[in-house]
Amino acid sequence: MDGAKLVDARLIGASFEEANLSQADLTGADLTMANFTGADLSNANLMNADLSDAGFSAADLSATDLRGAELDRADLTDSDLSHAKGLPLE
Repeated sequence: MDGAKLVDARLIGASFEEANLSQADLTGADLTMANFTGADLSNANLMNADLSDAGFSAADLSATDLRGAELDRADLTDSDLSHAKGLPLE
């Protein structure tokens, strides 16, 4: 799914475990409770996506654009967030 275009998609509870979503465009997608464990989301666009309760354990989120994304209760344990944009502590 490298480079996939899923703008405004409704993917509540979807499983993307170990998926390659590098450079994917998920702008505005509803990914509430989605599972991204071990997924590659490097250079992906998650602007304004709803990532509430999503699991990103051990995911590659390097250089991912998270500006405006809803991250309430998202599990980012052991995720690579290097060079990610839009993190709450920026």
